[in-house]
Amino acid sequence: MSGIFTIALDAMGGDHGAHVVVPAAVQALEAYPDIHLILVGDKARIGEELAACGKAPSDRLRLHHAGQVVGMDEPPSQALRNKKDSSMRVAINLVKHQQADACVSAGNTGALMATARYVLKTLPGIDRPAIITAIPSIKGHTHMLDLGANVDCTATHLYQFAVMGSELASAVDNIASPRVGLLNIGEEEIKGNDQVKEAARMLEASHLNYIGFVEGNDIYCGDVDVVVCDGFVGNVALKTSEGVARMVSHYMRNEFAGSLYSKLAALVAMPVLKSFRKRIDPRAYNGASLLGLQGVVIKSHGGADAVAFENAIRIARLEAQKRVPQRIDKRLEELLKEANQQ
Repeated sequence: MSGIFTIALDAMGGDHGAHVVVPAAVQALEAYPDIHLILVGDKARIGEELAACGKAPSDRLRLHHAGQVVGMDEPPSQALRNKKDSSMRVAINLVKHQQADACVSAGNTGALMATARYVLKTLPGIDRPAIITAIPSIKGHTHMLDLGANVDCTATHLYQFAVMGSELASAVDNIASPRVGLLNIGEEEIKGNDQVKEAARMLEASHLNYIGFVEGNDIYCGDVDVVVCDGFVGNVALKTSEGVARMVSHYMRNEFAGSLYSKLAALVAMPVLKSFRKRIDPRAYNGASLLGLQGVVIKSHGGADAVAFENAIRIARLEAQKRVPQRIDKRLEELLKEANQQ
């Protein structure tokens, strides 16, 4: 689908705020001629960062003032009640009022989810939004949800996550029938808690390409396109993966710096090491979708740099281009009709 896509950016959210968001916006405008950006936040602060970049607002970049900022440790309920003029809330409002096709924020995850759900509402047939992101695998990447939005899930919630994840993977990866797996402690039917077992039965009866239970190590093998789990398990798995990646990086640096021979070996291996680093660079996977809402909302990591935040903008552009919420809505209608005909 071609056209112009407008994306609202929460310029004040995250650990670095406008200092990261503004340069990322400038880079994104150069990379994608089909996007317009709205920088939401303190106009004076944003203007300073634009001047530092040597850029000024153009016909593809405009500023929208917001007088408040949601703190990274602020309770979601407080942000929802007391921060109606926050850069986060205003950016989401622009999506609601169809002045933007998507929004991106590096702000407080809980506040972003609560605000987006309150303002945009969930799609018909979806009880709870879920957080989904792509994780690198041997054969490319795997989409995984939920990653922390819903700690306690019923079988129905897991089923809904599977539908949403499948449709997103189909849209952004151009896969006709994505392989969907249910994360469990084993592949045998007797393994798992009651919710997982019931969700498996629901998925087996659906028209999704459900391949059965998958284990934690399967996430990275590339033999499944969408991995479904509750938010507690998903968040632990994600944070564990990040920790392992940091540990491997730490040991590799130490080993190559250990002696003169190690340093010489590092020089010889440098092209391979650079290629490896690029392949698993977390910045290339920054940008998680709040799936199940009546609009596109992308959560950037709070500590993201400009490269990582630009990738979150890329994901927002792609999901707006592919009309992901509308596709999920249509798919849910089709599944409901199929269920009624059985």
